[in-house]
Amino acid sequence: MNKHGYRLFSVEHSIFSAKVRAYLRFKASQNDLGTGTPAGFEDILATPNLINELLVVRSGSPSLPQLQTPEGHWVQDSSAIVDHLEAANPKTSIIPPLSTRPKQRLASYLIELLADEWMIVPACWERWHYSRADIQPNHRHFNEQQWGAFLKPDGNGLERRAAGARFFERAFGIDDTERSPKGPYKGLIELGCNSKTQDAWQQTQRKMLQALETHLEQHDYILGGRPSLADFSLLGPIYVHFFRDPVAGFQLRTTYPLVSEWVERTNAENCTNARHFGQKLYKVDAQGELIGYESMSDKGTWLDNDTVPDSVNPILEIFFEEMWPYLRESIEALQSFVNSDLHMFGDELPRKTFTATPGFEDLQCNEGPLTVPFDIGGVRSRRMVVPYQMWMLQRLEAAMRGCDTATLTHWLSAFRHGEDMLTLHALLNDCRVKKQGGLLYSSDPNSD
Repeated sequence: MNKHGYRLFSVEHSIFSAKVRAYLRFKASQNDLGTGTPAGFEDILATPNLINELLVVRSGSPSLPQLQTPEGHWVQDSSAIVDHLEAANPKTSIIPPLSTRPKQRLASYLIELLADEWMIVPACWERWHYSRADIQPNHRHFNEQQWGAFLKPDGNGLERRAAGARFFERAFGIDDTERSPKGPYKGLIELGCNSKTQDAWQQTQRKMLQALETHLEQHDYILGGRPSLADFSLLGPIYVHFFRDPVAGFQLRTTYPLVSEWVERTNAENCTNARHFGQKLYKVDAQGELIGYESMSDKGTWLDNDTVPDSVNPILEIFFEEMWPYLRESIEALQSFVNSDLHMFGDELPRKTFTATPGFEDLQCNEGPLTVPFDIGGVRSRRMVVPYQMWMLQRLEAAMRGCDTATLTHWLSAFRHGEDMLTLHALLNDCRVKKQGGLLYSSDPNSD
């Protein structure tokens, strides 16, 4: 047993660390993390020493975030961490129940997939485009400092920033991104963000932020007055890249003030004015005494009658109109690859990475068999297949299994391709993916 309760190994500039950290803060605030420290969990800066000497040794993976449970088990990947904690600590769930709230449940999982695997592209473009030396305005020095803070935490301020600058040059080739893209600059190209498509990706970003701004005019969270998986998932890219990074952060605060307020509320930090879940407002009664009352919209609950507000539809439309056609193409490409001479059934597949997985570059780059065409904003391009996204779809399908599909049919029919969600099991049957820690393998379609 680990006497410290839950331990989260994370960094502040990581999308998925932010998703899990805010979720853990919520669970801790509701006393729903079992026994442990008064805060419910300890947030530990995952320095290179800890990654190499502890995380890789215990979990087999360097990826962040990672969770050490009170029992000493290790869980890697934000979705797997949420699944583990929801099963172990179900008192205040962030996932609507299947039996009574199937629409809200499905919406939460769809928005998680959109936030984790689609919005990461415009988010990372904002960070790294404005870190190039020839671009103004520019926040490269800020990024050198925030990366250096985890790369050399025991150094002084100048040493930390120098460590970030050296890493950017060595690993990212930050001063030669046009001729020899590396790191995130290479990853953006492999994920379909290039000179042809970058404006369309930015348009998707603005569309999503404007939809969220409009929704927040009436509701404090996606499903009403209580946070859900959808909120914590969207928080990841919005907080880390659109809120913290200076260039995008100025735009967010000046153009989308309600989204900025929601970031503080959902992150449960610096949020007295934003009001977080569980925080009371007060007024003075006739006797001069303080009287507390609910501070959240919608009486601090998810909306009644399994209602997904119409104002959420524009966010879901981004999934169905942009991301889902790419996922359908990816399913077919992965099926063909797994059944080809290039793959032996049960062998490893490309991992969840921002760039092509080492050893799979010829497959995931250029026009390799694990790349597919996609369309964004009317612009046609190509991007790599990410088998982890098939695992996410399997997880979504399993989470919805057994629901009354008639309840969902009418709602889904309002979205282009929406009713495809009712046939996910059959669509995924020939490209099942098994996840073991941070590794992925092709799997028996009858295994689940």
